[in-house]
Amino acid sequence: MALPPSLLIRTAKTIWTTLWRTMMSQMAPSDQGGAYQRPKSEFCDRIPSEHFPPEAQRYRLIVGMGCPWAHRTLIVRALKGLETAIPITVVSPSGNEGCWIFEQPSQTDSLGCRTLPQFYAKVKAGYQGRATVPALWDSHTSTLVNNESAEIIEILNSAFNAWSTQPDLDLYPDKLKTDIDQWNTRIYNTVNNGVYRCGFAQTQTAYASACNELFDTLDTIDQTLAHQRYLCGHQLTLADVRLFTTLIRFDIAYYCLFKCNRHRIAEYEHLSGYVRDIYQLPDIAATCDINAIKRDYFGNLFPLNPGGIIPLGPDLENLNAPHGRGN
Repeated sequence: MALPPSLLIRTAKTIWTTLWRTMMSQMAPSDQGGAYQRPKSEFCDRIPSEHFPPEAQRYRLIVGMGCPWAHRTLIVRALKGLETAIPITVVSPSGNEGCWIFEQPSQTDSLGCRTLPQFYAKVKAGYQGRATVPALWDSHTSTLVNNESAEIIEILNSAFNAWSTQPDLDLYPDKLKTDIDQWNTRIYNTVNNGVYRCGFAQTQTAYASACNELFDTLDTIDQTLAHQRYLCGHQLTLADVRLFTTLIRFDIAYYCLFKCNRHRIAEYEHLSGYVRDIYQLPDIAATCDINAIKRDYFGNLFPLNPGGIIPLGPDLENLNAPHGRGN
């Protein structure tokens, strides 16, 4: 005899909720109010320094093409023309194993490891933290220099100008540092990490708070961009790079999967043109792997999308449409 529908529903809810909370506690730790708390990065050395002098092809970036934090480093690397000086190693997430996997593991760029947790453990004995991308690795000493994207892009902006094809490009100029830092602080809390605070919230209250803060900031940015081309005026800066990698994923993934569905970026008059403007800068489109973004978010975040079905849309042809943002 079949179970009554009500009993089946209650049983399924109890089992799934228990499993969901268990998985979320590992993937997205939260505070007592159910709000997502992103753990801090643990490797924070800088280049140049006593142990890490700037050298071409000594350092390697480990990146995931769908990851917004890794995408920041790829954009700065492209803008500065550092593709030859700073090679990359690509990893992809495994939905079954819950970690990053080296696409082409070799002794040269992965120390012979198959997974990123194995790599972190081999680089630092006894390491128990998260194995994340991006990571800046010193191939000469087999040491992880830094795995904080905000710091890596500052390193790439200034440390390797001797090998850069665009050494005069400064994305973090002294005259704009105060404005850049102010934007970065707000955008990180409410947008970059804000979309994750929405998607990984474990209570309605935590979700509503994160969602309101997210769209308050997007509204403010849209109003700011009505009067200037970029966040800090008419010059592209690291603040724009950090914002762009979230915005390019917004309508693709965050709008539906992370419940950030008050508005699409395409519905904002100025933000939408701003995204097209940055996307159309030389070499930037090549860093935007739309298929990887869909695959990594919808195919691998099992607690948010148990069926693993990857949506066909949205149509992104409009990224190549005129942006009207000036020269």
